[in-house]
Amino acid sequence: MKRKLIKSASKINGLISFHKVPQRVKKKPGEAPGTAVHTGHKVLDDVLVTVHDFDENHYISKDIKTLDEAEKYLQSESKTWIQVRGLHDVEKLQPIWKHFKLHPLVEEDIVSINQRPKVEPYDEYIFVVLRLISHIKSDDDEWKSLNEQVSIILGQNYVLTFQESDAPIFSPITKRLEMEGTRLRRLGPDYLAYALIDCIVDHYYSSLDNIDESIERIEEEIITNPQKHHLQQIHSLRSELMAFRKSVWSLRDGLNSLLRDESPLISKEVKLFTRDVYDHLVQVIETIENSREMVYSLYDMYMSNLSNRMNEVMKVLTIIATIFIPLTFIAGIYGMNFNPETSPWNMPELNWYLGYPFSLALMLAMVVIMIMFFRRRKWL
Repeated sequence: MKRKLIKSASKINGLISFHKVPQRVKKKPGEAPGTAVHTGHKVLDDVLVTVHDFDENHYISKDIKTLDEAEKYLQSESKTWIQVRGLHDVEKLQPIWKHFKLHPLVEEDIVSINQRPKVEPYDEYIFVVLRLISHIKSDDDEWKSLNEQVSIILGQNYVLTFQESDAPIFSPITKRLEMEGTRLRRLGPDYLAYALIDCIVDHYYSSLDNIDESIERIEEEIITNPQKHHLQQIHSLRSELMAFRKSVWSLRDGLNSLLRDESPLISKEVKLFTRDVYDHLVQVIETIENSREMVYSLYDMYMSNLSNRMNEVMKVLTIIATIFIPLTFIAGIYGMNFNPETSPWNMPELNWYLGYPFSLALMLAMVVIMIMFFRRRKWL
């Protein structure tokens, strides 16, 4: 399906941000808890549902229109991953929610796309909300930023994923599922849920790499020639890093609680892998903090360079004004035009044949002397 995205006017060093239409659907005040209302934008024309069924001996991937087409996979002992893309049509999501008996609050959180990343254990499943932050190449070979909510539900023998767009963020997982003898095919659905979370965390690294490259480019441009648009780019990077940090920090806390608590849905072996994801998130947070400090230093560098340029301009203007002060003094004296016939004080230069060339030569000599003085003091 064709994604409905609008390209923003700002372009930061090869990164083009795609923003959806700013109008959002909001829940009405006083609505009952658990009321499922999609609060985002219609990114896809239709809700796409794909079922992935697999075990050690087989793997099948199939696009379905109704959940009845996946019934035979759900009733078997194989592991099933139902991938849902598109959250705008709540009515089409209802059959999936009812079949897996999701709590109304979970249904509400799935379509409320501004949720804080979290991990919530329920009796029969574990609900995980996290944000996908990535930079991917578009069809015209330009980098675009992707920031959307992804919900993962881990059940006894199934995994559900809900995402806003059809971005191929989980294509590495499906390729691994196609290969025989992989750990994904051998272990349970808890390992698949771990792999999906780990895939999203890997996108964090690529996004931070792109942000660091942007910071380095802006730094080089500011050193050579600071412009007004650099300040706008610095503020955009700072806002992006603040949102990035908020999302990763919340996810780290959720995984920490998942590691501490015992759950029959997660094996000890998968907990070891989950601990590795937790370590990766700690590294991501440290990288974000370093990038934020670099962005703040960019702002200081920008203001310092502007101040230096202003000082250079003021220095030139001051030197020019200083050179013209004695010239104005000389011109003022000889511009008084006292009549030597009526004044007791005689200005012989007024009636001197070489008076005018003499005044000009005196002015020129003053300019040369002052320029030599400025150069000797290294003011020029």
